[in-house]
Amino acid sequence: MSIPVLDDSLSEAEIDRMVESAANATNFLKAIGHEGRLLILCHLASGEKSVAELEHLLSARQAAVSQQLGRLRLEGLVKPRREGKAIYYSLTDDRCKRIISVVYDLFCNKD
Repeated sequence: MSIPVLDDSLSEAEIDRMVESAANATNFLKAIGHEGRLLILCHLASGEKSVAELEHLLSARQAAVSQQLGRLRLEGLVKPRREGKAIYYSLTDDRCKRIISVVYDLFCNKD
């Protein structure tokens, strides 16, 4: 893993890109930095789930699950799919799976 060195040799454009990347990373981390949202993402990492399935898995009320899904959707981390009356959610890309894997290794894997 390569972390850039901040020094006087960086161009203004490079600094601007770093600031934009930092803002994107901060928004991403804020979105997953809530216990309920993180648990939802953990469950979605194994595949698409309906809102009802997530309610059951989280032992949470529909309103609470929907609120957290709304935030994750706003941040572009999950996407909905409607099938009849049911709404299913899935991850939009692989970033969440990668982060969840690291979080699991650091905090959950007791091996």
